Amino acid sequence: MDAKYFVMALVLISLAGNAWAASPAPVLAEKGMVVSDSREATEVGVAILERGGNAVDAAVAVGFALAVTHPSAGNLGGGGFMVAHMADGSTFTLDYRETAPSAAHRDLYLDEHGEVIPGLSRNTHLASGVPGSVDGLLRALRDHGSGKLSQRDVIEPAIKLARRGFPLSRFLASALNGYCSTFEAHPGSRESFIKSNGDPWRAGDRFTQSSLGKTLQRIAKNGPDGFYRGPVADAIVSEMQRGNGIITHADLAAYASKYREPVRGTFGEHEIISMPPPSSGGVHVVQMLNMLAKLSIADYGWNGSDYVHRLTEVQRRAYADRAEHLGDPDFWDVPVTMLTSAEYATELADAIDLTSATPSVEIDAGSAAPREGNDTTHYSIVDQFGNLVSVTTTINLGFGSGIAVQGAGFLLNNEMDDFSAKPGVPNAFGLLGNEANAIEPGKRMLSSMTPTIVLKNGDPYLVVGSPGGSTIITTVLQIILNTAIHKMDVQEAVSAPRVHSQWMPDVIAVEPRALQPDVVQRLERMGHVLEPRGKWGSANSILINSRGVWGAADSRQGNSFAAGY
Repeated sequence: MDAKYFVMALVLISLAGNAWAASPAPVLAEKGMVVSDSREATEVGVAILERGGNAVDAAVAVGFALAVTHPSAGNLGGGGFMVAHMADGSTFTLDYRETAPSAAHRDLYLDEHGEVIPGLSRNTHLASGVPGSVDGLLRALRDHGSGKLSQRDVIEPAIKLARRGFPLSRFLASALNGYCSTFEAHPGSRESFIKSNGDPWRAGDRFTQSSLGKTLQRIAKNGPDGFYRGPVADAIVSEMQRGNGIITHADLAAYASKYREPVRGTFGEHEIISMPPPSSGGVHVVQMLNMLAKLSIADYGWNGSDYVHRLTEVQRRAYADRAEHLGDPDFWDVPVTMLTSAEYATELADAIDLTSATPSVEIDAGSAAPREGNDTTHYSIVDQFGNLVSVTTTINLGFGSGIAVQGAGFLLNNEMDDFSAKPGVPNAFGLLGNEANAIEPGKRMLSSMTPTIVLKNGDPYLVVGSPGGSTIITTVLQIILNTAIHKMDVQEAVSAPRVHSQWMPDVIAVEPRALQPDVVQRLERMGHVLEPRGKWGSANSILINSRGVWGAADSRQGNSFAAGY
Protein backbone atom coordinates (compact mmCIF):
# COMPACT_ATOMS: atom_id res chain seq x y z
CA MET A 1 0.00 0.00 0.00
CA ASP A 2 1.27 3.48 -0.82
CA ALA A 3 2.46 5.25 2.33
CA LYS A 4 0.12 8.23 1.95
CA TYR A 5 -2.93 5.94 1.73
CA PHE A 6 -1.73 3.98 4.74
CA VAL A 7 -1.49 7.20 6.76
CA MET A 8 -4.92 8.36 5.51
CA ALA A 9 -6.40 5.03 6.62
CA LEU A 10 -4.85 5.43 10.04
CA VAL A 11 -6.24 8.96 10.35
CA LEU A 12 -9.75 7.68 9.66
CA ILE A 13 -9.27 4.88 12.15
CA SER A 14 -7.96 7.23 14.82
CA LEU A 15 -11.00 9.46 14.35
CA ALA A 16 -13.17 6.46 15.09
CA GLY A 17 -11.32 5.94 18.36
CA ASN A 18 -9.42 3.01 19.71
CA ALA A 19 -12.00 0.23 19.84
CA TRP A 20 -9.69 -1.95 21.90
CA ALA A 21 -9.66 0.63 24.69
CA ALA A 22 -13.42 0.03 25.06
CA SER A 23 -12.99 -3.74 25.28
CA PRO A 24 -15.07 -5.49 27.93
CA ALA A 25 -13.71 -5.94 31.42
CA PRO A 26 -11.90 -9.20 32.11
CA VAL A 27 -13.92 -11.98 33.70
CA LEU A 28 -13.33 -12.16 37.46
CA ALA A 29 -13.45 -15.38 39.46
CA GLU A 30 -12.64 -16.22 43.05
CA LYS A 31 -11.32 -19.76 42.66
CA GLY A 32 -10.50 -20.86 39.12
CA MET A 33 -10.65 -19.84 35.47
CA VAL A 34 -10.65 -21.42 32.01
CA VAL A 35 -10.18 -19.46 28.76
CA SER A 36 -10.29 -21.20 25.39
CA ASP A 37 -11.38 -20.76 21.78
CA SER A 38 -14.69 -22.54 22.38
CA ARG A 39 -17.50 -21.76 24.79
CA GLU A 40 -18.39 -25.44 25.06
CA ALA A 41 -14.78 -26.47 25.77
CA THR A 42 -14.39 -23.72 28.39
CA GLU A 43 -17.55 -24.90 30.11
CA VAL A 44 -16.22 -28.48 30.12
CA GLY A 45 -13.07 -27.27 31.86
CA VAL A 46 -14.95 -25.28 34.49
CA ALA A 47 -17.19 -28.28 35.23
CA ILE A 48 -14.08 -30.41 35.83
CA LEU A 49 -12.73 -27.81 38.27
CA GLU A 50 -16.08 -27.63 40.07
CA ARG A 51 -15.95 -31.42 40.53
CA GLY A 52 -12.69 -31.04 42.42
CA GLY A 53 -10.33 -31.69 39.54
CA ASN A 54 -7.13 -29.73 39.23
CA ALA A 55 -5.89 -27.57 36.35
CA VAL A 56 -4.24 -30.54 34.61
CA ASP A 57 -7.48 -32.55 34.75
CA ALA A 58 -9.27 -29.58 33.24
CA ALA A 59 -6.57 -29.04 30.60
CA VAL A 60 -6.93 -32.61 29.40
CA ALA A 61 -10.74 -32.37 29.32
CA VAL A 62 -10.56 -29.07 27.40
CA GLY A 63 -8.04 -30.56 24.96
CA PHE A 64 -10.35 -33.44 24.05
CA ALA A 65 -13.39 -31.14 23.92
CA LEU A 66 -11.62 -28.78 21.49
CA ALA A 67 -11.06 -31.75 19.17
CA VAL A 68 -14.86 -31.75 18.81
CA THR A 69 -15.87 -28.11 19.05
CA HIS A 70 -12.91 -26.42 17.32
CA PRO A 71 -11.99 -28.83 14.51
CA SER A 72 -9.93 -26.31 12.54
CA ALA A 73 -7.27 -26.43 15.29
CA GLY A 74 -8.33 -28.56 18.25
CA ASN A 75 -7.27 -32.05 17.44
CA LEU A 76 -6.56 -35.71 17.94
CA GLY A 77 -4.47 -35.75 14.77
CA GLY A 78 -1.95 -33.06 15.71
CA GLY A 79 0.27 -32.14 18.62
CA GLY A 80 1.12 -29.48 21.13
CA PHE A 81 2.96 -28.25 24.20
CA MET A 82 1.94 -27.92 27.84
CA VAL A 83 3.61 -25.69 30.44
CA ALA A 84 2.51 -26.01 34.05
CA HIS A 85 3.44 -24.41 37.37
CA MET A 86 2.03 -26.39 40.26
CA ALA A 87 0.94 -25.18 43.66
CA ASP A 88 3.89 -26.93 45.32
CA GLY A 89 6.30 -24.79 43.29
CA SER A 90 7.23 -27.51 40.80
CA THR A 91 7.12 -26.87 37.06
CA PHE A 92 6.89 -29.17 34.05
CA THR A 93 6.88 -28.70 30.30
CA LEU A 94 5.51 -31.54 28.19
CA ASP A 95 6.34 -31.87 24.49
CA TYR A 96 3.78 -33.77 22.44
CA ARG A 97 4.79 -32.29 19.12
CA GLU A 98 4.35 -34.52 16.05
CA THR A 99 7.29 -36.52 14.69
CA ALA A 100 8.44 -37.25 11.15
CA PRO A 101 7.51 -40.80 10.02
CA SER A 102 10.31 -43.35 9.80
CA ALA A 103 10.19 -43.24 5.97
CA ALA A 104 10.68 -39.45 5.86
CA HIS A 105 13.93 -38.01 4.54
CA ARG A 106 15.41 -34.56 3.96
CA ASP A 107 14.51 -34.46 0.24
CA LEU A 108 10.95 -35.70 0.73
CA TYR A 109 9.38 -32.63 -0.88
CA LEU A 110 11.92 -31.97 -3.64
CA ASP A 111 11.66 -32.84 -7.32
CA GLU A 112 14.42 -34.41 -9.44
CA HIS A 113 15.97 -30.94 -9.85
CA GLY A 114 16.15 -30.35 -6.11
CA GLU A 115 13.29 -27.82 -6.09
CA VAL A 116 10.40 -27.80 -3.60
CA ILE A 117 7.20 -29.31 -5.06
CA PRO A 118 4.42 -26.81 -4.26
CA GLY A 119 1.70 -28.09 -1.94
CA LEU A 120 3.25 -31.49 -1.24
CA SER A 121 4.06 -30.63 2.39
CA ARG A 122 0.68 -28.98 3.00
CA ASN A 123 -2.21 -30.54 1.09
CA THR A 124 -1.44 -34.26 0.82
CA HIS A 125 -1.17 -37.37 2.97
CA LEU A 126 2.61 -36.86 2.90
CA ALA A 127 2.13 -33.62 4.88
CA SER A 128 1.31 -35.40 8.14
CA GLY A 129 3.60 -36.07 11.04
CA VAL A 130 2.85 -38.79 13.59
CA PRO A 131 0.20 -37.28 15.94
CA GLY A 132 1.12 -36.57 19.56
CA SER A 133 -1.95 -35.02 21.20
CA VAL A 134 -3.53 -38.17 22.60
CA ASP A 135 -0.31 -39.47 24.15
CA GLY A 136 0.59 -36.06 25.58
CA LEU A 137 -2.78 -35.30 27.14
CA LEU A 138 -3.12 -38.72 28.72
CA ARG A 139 0.46 -38.66 30.01
CA ALA A 140 -0.18 -35.30 31.70
CA LEU A 141 -3.34 -36.71 33.28
CA ARG A 142 -1.57 -39.82 34.51
CA ASP A 143 1.42 -37.99 35.94
CA HIS A 144 -0.04 -34.71 37.19
CA GLY A 145 -3.81 -35.07 37.42
CA SER A 146 -5.53 -34.81 40.79
CA GLY A 147 -6.28 -38.54 40.93
CA LYS A 148 -9.91 -37.69 41.71
CA LEU A 149 -11.10 -38.10 38.13
CA SER A 150 -10.57 -41.04 35.80
CA GLN A 151 -9.58 -41.09 32.16
CA ARG A 152 -13.22 -41.74 31.36
CA ASP A 153 -14.33 -38.78 33.49
CA VAL A 154 -12.24 -36.23 31.58
CA ILE A 155 -12.99 -37.58 28.08
CA GLU A 156 -16.71 -38.25 28.57
CA PRO A 157 -17.73 -34.59 28.02
CA ALA A 158 -16.04 -34.64 24.60
CA ILE A 159 -17.76 -37.92 23.73
CA LYS A 160 -21.13 -36.39 24.54
CA LEU A 161 -20.39 -33.27 22.48
CA ALA A 162 -19.45 -35.44 19.50
CA ARG A 163 -22.42 -37.80 19.74
CA ARG A 164 -25.17 -35.36 20.77
CA GLY A 165 -23.74 -32.44 18.87
CA PHE A 166 -23.68 -28.75 19.68
CA PRO A 167 -25.08 -25.65 17.91
CA LEU A 168 -22.69 -24.19 15.37
CA SER A 169 -21.58 -20.62 15.89
CA ARG A 170 -21.58 -18.28 12.93
CA PHE A 171 -17.79 -18.40 13.00
CA LEU A 172 -17.52 -22.20 12.81
CA ALA A 173 -20.33 -22.55 10.25
CA SER A 174 -18.53 -20.08 8.00
CA ALA A 175 -15.20 -21.87 8.46
CA LEU A 176 -16.68 -25.27 7.55
CA ASN A 177 -18.37 -23.80 4.48
CA GLY A 178 -15.16 -22.09 3.43
CA TYR A 179 -13.32 -25.43 3.31
CA CYS A 180 -16.13 -27.30 1.54
CA SER A 181 -14.19 -27.84 -1.70
CA THR A 182 -11.23 -29.25 0.25
CA PHE A 183 -13.46 -31.60 2.25
CA GLU A 184 -15.22 -32.78 -0.91
CA ALA A 185 -11.96 -34.22 -2.23
CA HIS A 186 -11.56 -36.71 0.65
CA PRO A 187 -14.08 -39.40 1.72
CA GLY A 188 -13.37 -39.04 5.46
CA SER A 189 -13.70 -35.27 5.32
CA ARG A 190 -16.96 -35.46 3.36
CA GLU A 191 -18.29 -37.91 5.91
CA SER A 192 -17.46 -35.68 8.89
CA PHE A 193 -17.71 -32.08 7.74
CA ILE A 194 -20.25 -31.78 4.91
CA LYS A 195 -24.01 -31.99 5.39
CA SER A 196 -25.54 -35.19 4.03
CA ASN A 197 -27.86 -33.14 1.77
CA GLY A 198 -25.02 -30.90 0.58
CA ASP A 199 -26.53 -27.70 1.97
CA PRO A 200 -24.23 -25.12 3.57
CA TRP A 201 -23.93 -25.02 7.33
CA ARG A 202 -25.77 -22.27 9.16
CA ALA A 203 -25.35 -20.77 12.61
CA GLY A 204 -27.47 -22.76 15.04
CA ASP A 205 -27.27 -26.04 13.11
CA ARG A 206 -26.58 -28.99 15.41
CA PHE A 207 -23.19 -30.44 14.49
CA THR A 208 -22.75 -34.11 15.37
CA GLN A 209 -19.65 -36.25 14.74
CA SER A 210 -20.47 -39.91 15.31
CA SER A 211 -17.18 -41.31 13.97
CA LEU A 212 -15.18 -38.98 16.21
CA GLY A 213 -17.36 -40.00 19.14
CA LYS A 214 -16.43 -43.66 18.56
CA THR A 215 -12.73 -42.77 18.43
CA LEU A 216 -12.99 -40.84 21.69
CA GLN A 217 -14.85 -43.79 23.24
CA ARG A 218 -11.96 -46.10 22.33
CA ILE A 219 -9.45 -43.68 23.86
CA ALA A 220 -11.51 -43.35 27.04
CA LYS A 221 -11.61 -47.14 27.39
CA ASN A 222 -8.09 -48.10 26.30
CA GLY A 223 -5.95 -44.98 26.82
CA PRO A 224 -3.18 -44.34 24.29
CA ASP A 225 -3.63 -47.87 22.90
CA GLY A 226 -7.12 -46.79 21.84
CA PHE A 227 -5.46 -44.44 19.37
CA TYR A 228 -1.97 -45.71 18.56
CA ARG A 229 -2.98 -49.35 18.24
CA GLY A 230 -6.13 -51.24 17.28
CA PRO A 231 -8.96 -50.00 15.04
CA VAL A 232 -8.04 -46.31 15.10
CA ALA A 233 -4.42 -47.03 14.15
CA ASP A 234 -5.70 -49.34 11.41
CA ALA A 235 -7.88 -46.50 10.09
CA ILE A 236 -4.94 -44.06 10.09
CA VAL A 237 -2.72 -46.48 8.18
CA SER A 238 -5.51 -47.26 5.70
CA GLU A 239 -5.95 -43.52 5.14
CA MET A 240 -2.22 -43.21 4.52
CA GLN A 241 -2.29 -46.04 2.00
CA ARG A 242 -5.27 -44.46 0.24
CA GLY A 243 -3.29 -41.28 -0.40
CA ASN A 244 0.31 -42.50 -0.65
CA GLY A 245 1.15 -41.32 2.86
CA ILE A 246 3.97 -42.86 4.89
CA ILE A 247 2.79 -43.15 8.52
CA THR A 248 2.88 -46.83 9.55
CA HIS A 249 1.66 -48.93 12.46
CA ALA A 250 5.22 -48.97 13.76
CA ASP A 251 5.39 -45.15 13.67
CA LEU A 252 2.19 -44.90 15.69
CA ALA A 253 3.21 -47.51 18.24
CA ALA A 254 6.59 -45.82 18.74
CA TYR A 255 5.26 -42.33 19.46
CA ALA A 256 6.08 -40.94 22.92
CA SER A 257 5.63 -37.48 24.42
CA LYS A 258 8.59 -36.03 26.32
CA TYR A 259 9.19 -33.92 29.39
CA ARG A 260 11.76 -31.19 28.81
CA GLU A 261 13.47 -28.59 30.97
CA PRO A 262 11.61 -25.28 30.76
CA VAL A 263 13.21 -22.14 29.41
CA ARG A 264 13.47 -19.55 32.18
CA GLY A 265 14.27 -15.86 32.20
CA THR A 266 13.69 -12.71 34.19
CA PHE A 267 12.32 -9.29 33.29
CA GLY A 268 12.39 -6.95 36.26
CA GLU A 269 10.32 -8.52 39.03
CA HIS A 270 8.89 -11.10 36.64
CA GLU A 271 10.09 -14.67 36.06
CA ILE A 272 9.31 -16.21 32.66
CA ILE A 273 8.65 -19.96 32.41
CA SER A 274 8.17 -21.12 28.84
CA MET A 275 8.46 -23.97 26.38
CA PRO A 276 11.93 -25.09 25.25
CA PRO A 277 12.90 -26.53 21.83
CA PRO A 278 11.49 -27.93 19.63
CA SER A 279 9.45 -24.85 20.40
CA SER A 280 11.34 -21.71 19.46
CA GLY A 281 8.94 -19.56 21.45
CA GLY A 282 10.35 -19.67 24.96
CA VAL A 283 13.94 -19.14 23.84
CA HIS A 284 13.10 -16.08 21.79
CA VAL A 285 10.67 -14.48 24.24
CA VAL A 286 13.42 -14.59 26.88
CA GLN A 287 16.04 -13.46 24.35
CA MET A 288 13.93 -10.48 23.27
CA LEU A 289 13.04 -9.48 26.84
CA ASN A 290 16.74 -9.54 27.68
CA MET A 291 17.52 -7.22 24.78
CA LEU A 292 14.60 -4.93 25.58
CA ALA A 293 15.78 -4.61 29.18
CA LYS A 294 19.18 -3.48 27.87
CA LEU A 295 17.36 -0.95 25.66
CA SER A 296 15.34 0.43 28.62
CA ILE A 297 12.05 -0.37 26.91
CA ALA A 298 10.09 0.61 30.04
CA ASP A 299 11.04 4.25 29.40
CA TYR A 300 8.99 4.43 26.21
CA GLY A 301 5.24 4.77 25.77
CA TRP A 302 3.11 2.01 24.29
CA ASN A 303 3.43 1.77 20.49
CA GLY A 304 5.25 5.05 20.03
CA SER A 305 7.87 5.18 17.29
CA ASP A 306 10.86 4.63 19.60
CA TYR A 307 9.04 1.73 21.27
CA VAL A 308 8.08 0.01 17.99
CA HIS A 309 11.55 0.59 16.54
CA ARG A 310 13.11 -1.25 19.49
CA LEU A 311 10.58 -4.08 19.28
CA THR A 312 11.28 -4.45 15.57
CA GLU A 313 15.05 -4.52 15.91
CA VAL A 314 15.07 -7.17 18.64
CA GLN A 315 12.50 -9.27 16.79
CA ARG A 316 14.59 -9.30 13.62
CA ARG A 317 17.63 -10.50 15.52
CA ALA A 318 15.75 -13.20 17.37
CA TYR A 319 14.16 -14.56 14.18
CA ALA A 320 17.53 -14.58 12.43
CA ASP A 321 18.79 -16.82 15.24
CA ARG A 322 15.66 -18.95 14.94
CA ALA A 323 16.41 -19.73 11.32
CA GLU A 324 19.98 -20.78 12.09
CA HIS A 325 19.97 -22.41 15.51
CA LEU A 326 16.54 -23.81 16.44
CA GLY A 327 15.39 -27.38 15.92
CA ASP A 328 14.62 -30.60 17.75
CA PRO A 329 17.20 -30.85 20.57
CA ASP A 330 17.26 -34.64 20.21
CA PHE A 331 18.79 -34.14 16.76
CA TRP A 332 20.52 -30.75 16.96
CA ASP A 333 22.65 -29.03 19.59
CA VAL A 334 20.47 -25.97 20.23
CA PRO A 335 22.50 -23.24 22.01
CA VAL A 336 19.73 -22.33 24.48
CA THR A 337 22.12 -21.06 27.15
CA MET A 338 23.88 -18.74 24.72
CA LEU A 339 20.68 -17.42 23.12
CA THR A 340 19.05 -16.65 26.48
CA SER A 341 22.13 -15.21 28.20
CA ALA A 342 22.42 -11.62 29.37
CA GLU A 343 25.83 -11.39 27.70
CA TYR A 344 24.48 -12.28 24.27
CA ALA A 345 21.57 -9.87 24.73
CA THR A 346 24.04 -7.08 25.49
CA GLU A 347 26.05 -7.93 22.38
CA LEU A 348 22.95 -7.76 20.18
CA ALA A 349 21.46 -4.68 21.85
CA ASP A 350 24.69 -2.73 21.60
CA ALA A 351 24.71 -3.24 17.83
CA ILE A 352 21.22 -1.74 17.34
CA ASP A 353 21.05 1.70 15.75
CA LEU A 354 18.42 3.54 17.80
CA THR A 355 17.73 6.06 15.06
CA SER A 356 17.32 3.96 11.92
CA ALA A 357 16.20 0.53 10.76
CA THR A 358 18.73 -2.22 10.21
CA PRO A 359 18.01 -4.06 6.92
CA SER A 360 17.43 -7.74 7.61
CA VAL A 361 20.04 -8.72 5.01
CA GLU A 362 22.63 -7.15 7.31
CA ILE A 363 21.57 -9.22 10.32
CA ASP A 364 23.34 -12.53 10.84
CA ALA A 365 22.56 -15.26 13.33
CA GLY A 366 24.79 -15.31 16.38
CA SER A 367 27.73 -17.68 16.44
CA ALA A 368 27.59 -20.53 18.93
CA ALA A 369 30.12 -23.23 20.33
CA PRO A 370 9.02 -22.29 10.33
CA ARG A 371 4.46 -20.66 11.07
CA GLU A 372 1.82 -22.84 12.61
CA GLY A 373 -1.31 -21.67 11.04
CA ASN A 374 -3.71 -19.20 12.52
CA ASP A 375 -5.75 -22.29 13.32
CA THR A 376 -3.50 -23.30 16.13
CA THR A 377 -5.39 -22.86 19.41
CA HIS A 378 -4.35 -21.80 22.90
CA TYR A 379 -6.04 -22.21 26.26
CA SER A 380 -5.16 -21.16 29.80
CA ILE A 381 -6.32 -22.64 33.13
CA VAL A 382 -5.95 -21.73 36.79
CA ASP A 383 -7.51 -23.85 39.57
CA GLN A 384 -8.51 -23.21 43.18
CA PHE A 385 -5.39 -24.98 44.45
CA GLY A 386 -2.94 -22.60 42.79
CA ASN A 387 -1.99 -24.75 39.79
CA LEU A 388 -1.48 -22.98 36.44
CA VAL A 389 -1.52 -24.64 33.01
CA SER A 390 -0.79 -23.10 29.60
CA VAL A 391 -1.45 -25.21 26.49
CA THR A 392 -1.00 -24.52 22.79
CA THR A 393 -1.98 -27.18 20.27
CA THR A 394 -2.23 -27.31 16.49
CA ILE A 395 -2.67 -29.21 13.24
CA ASN A 396 -0.86 -26.34 11.47
CA LEU A 397 -2.94 -24.67 8.74
CA GLY A 398 -6.71 -24.31 9.04
CA PHE A 399 -8.20 -27.83 9.29
CA GLY A 400 -4.65 -29.19 8.84
CA SER A 401 -4.23 -31.01 5.56
CA GLY A 402 -8.01 -31.02 5.10
CA ILE A 403 -7.88 -34.83 5.12
CA ALA A 404 -9.93 -36.62 7.80
CA VAL A 405 -9.31 -40.27 8.65
CA GLN A 406 -12.23 -42.17 7.18
CA GLY A 407 -14.24 -43.90 9.88
CA ALA A 408 -12.34 -42.17 12.72
CA GLY A 409 -13.61 -38.62 12.30
CA PHE A 410 -10.51 -36.52 12.95
CA LEU A 411 -8.31 -34.44 10.68
CA LEU A 412 -4.68 -35.13 9.87
CA ASN A 413 -2.10 -32.44 10.52
CA ASN A 414 0.14 -30.88 7.88
CA GLU A 415 2.96 -30.14 10.31
CA MET A 416 5.66 -31.54 8.01
CA ASP A 417 5.59 -28.08 6.39
CA ASP A 418 7.18 -26.74 9.57
CA PHE A 419 10.40 -28.53 8.70
CA SER A 420 12.85 -26.80 6.40
CA ALA A 421 12.05 -28.58 3.13
CA LYS A 422 15.09 -26.91 1.61
CA PRO A 423 17.51 -24.48 3.31
CA GLY A 424 16.63 -20.89 2.45
CA VAL A 425 13.13 -21.68 1.12
CA PRO A 426 10.38 -20.23 3.36
CA ASN A 427 7.50 -22.33 4.65
CA ALA A 428 3.80 -21.39 4.48
CA PHE A 429 4.40 -18.52 6.90
CA GLY A 430 7.52 -16.99 5.44
CA LEU A 431 9.81 -18.59 8.03
CA LEU A 432 13.22 -19.73 6.92
CA GLY A 433 15.21 -22.67 8.26
CA ASN A 434 18.51 -24.37 7.74
CA GLU A 435 20.16 -27.63 8.78
CA ALA A 436 18.90 -27.44 12.36
CA ASN A 437 15.34 -27.99 11.14
CA ALA A 438 15.96 -30.36 8.22
CA ILE A 439 13.70 -33.41 7.88
CA GLU A 440 14.88 -36.60 9.62
CA PRO A 441 12.96 -39.75 10.65
CA GLY A 442 11.56 -39.46 14.17
CA LYS A 443 12.46 -35.78 14.44
CA ARG A 444 10.10 -33.13 15.77
CA MET A 445 9.59 -30.14 13.50
CA LEU A 446 10.40 -26.67 14.84
CA SER A 447 7.46 -24.76 16.27
CA SER A 448 6.58 -21.17 17.17
CA MET A 449 4.05 -22.19 19.84
CA THR A 450 4.80 -20.34 23.07
CA PRO A 451 2.70 -21.47 26.04
CA THR A 452 4.09 -19.39 28.90
CA ILE A 453 3.61 -18.78 32.62
CA VAL A 454 4.86 -15.64 34.35
CA LEU A 455 5.51 -15.30 38.08
CA LYS A 456 5.72 -11.90 39.78
CA ASN A 457 7.92 -11.75 42.86
CA GLY A 458 7.64 -15.51 42.98
CA ASP A 459 3.84 -15.63 42.89
CA PRO A 460 1.59 -16.77 40.00
CA TYR A 461 0.85 -13.81 37.77
CA LEU A 462 0.11 -14.55 34.09
CA VAL A 463 -0.85 -17.53 31.93
CA VAL A 464 -0.49 -16.68 28.25
CA GLY A 465 -0.03 -18.10 24.75
CA SER A 466 -1.57 -17.75 21.30
CA PRO A 467 -2.04 -19.21 17.84
CA GLY A 468 -0.83 -17.24 14.84
CA GLY A 469 2.22 -18.98 13.40
CA SER A 470 5.27 -16.77 13.26
CA THR A 471 3.32 -14.04 15.11
CA ILE A 472 2.85 -16.25 18.20
CA ILE A 473 6.17 -15.31 19.77
CA THR A 474 5.74 -11.57 19.30
CA THR A 475 2.13 -11.74 20.51
CA VAL A 476 3.20 -13.35 23.79
CA LEU A 477 6.05 -10.84 24.10
CA GLN A 478 3.69 -7.86 23.71
CA ILE A 479 1.15 -9.18 26.21
CA ILE A 480 3.90 -9.63 28.80
CA LEU A 481 5.08 -6.06 28.12
CA ASN A 482 1.50 -4.73 28.20
CA THR A 483 0.92 -6.12 31.68
CA ALA A 484 4.41 -5.77 33.12
CA ILE A 485 5.38 -2.23 32.05
CA HIS A 486 2.22 -0.62 30.67
CA LYS A 487 0.06 -1.82 33.60
CA MET A 488 -2.88 -2.85 31.42
CA ASP A 489 -5.45 -5.21 32.83
CA VAL A 490 -5.36 -8.60 31.16
CA GLN A 491 -8.26 -7.88 28.78
CA GLU A 492 -6.66 -4.62 27.66
CA ALA A 493 -3.33 -6.40 27.24
CA VAL A 494 -4.91 -9.09 25.06
CA SER A 495 -7.13 -6.74 23.05
CA ALA A 496 -4.47 -4.10 22.36
CA PRO A 497 -3.49 -4.00 18.66
CA ARG A 498 -0.19 -5.66 17.78
CA VAL A 499 2.79 -5.22 15.52
CA HIS A 500 5.03 -7.99 14.26
CA SER A 501 8.42 -8.32 12.62
CA GLN A 502 10.55 -11.31 11.80
CA TRP A 503 13.87 -11.62 10.05
CA MET A 504 12.32 -12.11 6.59
CA PRO A 505 10.31 -10.54 5.04
CA ASP A 506 11.79 -7.19 6.03
CA VAL A 507 8.55 -5.42 7.08
CA ILE A 508 6.60 -4.44 10.17
CA ALA A 509 3.15 -6.04 10.04
CA VAL A 510 0.58 -3.75 11.64
CA GLU A 511 -2.86 -4.63 13.00
CA PRO A 512 -5.70 -2.12 12.59
CA ARG A 513 -5.50 0.73 15.15
CA ALA A 514 -2.02 -0.30 16.29
CA LEU A 515 -0.18 2.88 15.25
CA GLN A 516 -1.06 6.56 15.04
CA PRO A 517 -0.29 8.36 11.73
CA ASP A 518 2.63 10.37 13.15
CA VAL A 519 4.19 7.15 14.44
CA VAL A 520 3.92 5.58 10.98
CA GLN A 521 5.54 8.61 9.38
CA ARG A 522 8.47 8.63 11.80
CA LEU A 523 9.04 4.88 11.45
CA GLU A 524 9.11 5.28 7.67
CA ARG A 525 11.64 8.09 7.98
CA MET A 526 13.76 5.69 10.07
CA GLY A 527 13.75 3.27 7.12
CA HIS A 528 11.05 0.84 8.16
CA VAL A 529 8.55 -0.63 5.71
CA LEU A 530 5.08 -1.02 7.24
CA GLU A 531 2.46 -3.44 6.00
CA PRO A 532 -1.16 -3.15 7.21
CA ARG A 533 -2.69 -6.53 7.92
CA GLY A 534 -5.80 -7.97 9.47
CA LYS A 535 -5.87 -9.22 13.04
CA TRP A 536 -3.94 -12.28 14.18
CA GLY A 537 -3.74 -14.56 17.17
CA SER A 538 -6.15 -15.58 19.89
CA ALA A 539 -4.23 -15.06 23.10
CA ASN A 540 -6.63 -16.44 25.69
CA SER A 541 -4.95 -15.41 28.94
CA ILE A 542 -5.36 -15.28 32.72
CA LEU A 543 -3.90 -12.84 35.24
CA ILE A 544 -3.80 -13.46 38.98
CA ASN A 545 -3.54 -10.72 41.59
CA SER A 546 -4.70 -9.99 45.12
CA ARG A 547 -8.22 -9.23 43.93
CA GLY A 548 -8.81 -12.54 42.19
CA VAL A 549 -8.35 -14.51 38.99
CA TRP A 550 -8.99 -12.53 35.79
CA GLY A 551 -9.73 -14.17 32.44
CA ALA A 552 -9.45 -12.55 29.01
CA ALA A 553 -10.88 -14.13 25.88
CA ASP A 554 -9.32 -12.75 22.71
CA SER A 555 -12.06 -11.22 20.55
CA ARG A 556 -9.99 -11.79 17.39
CA GLN A 557 -11.29 -15.37 17.40
CA GLY A 558 -15.06 -15.53 17.09
CA ASN A 559 -15.72 -18.24 19.67
CA SER A 560 -13.22 -17.45 22.45
CA PHE A 561 -14.78 -17.64 25.92
CA ALA A 562 -13.64 -17.10 29.50
CA ALA A 563 -15.45 -18.51 32.51
CA GLY A 564 -14.58 -19.02 36.16
CA TYR A 565 -16.07 -20.18 39.41
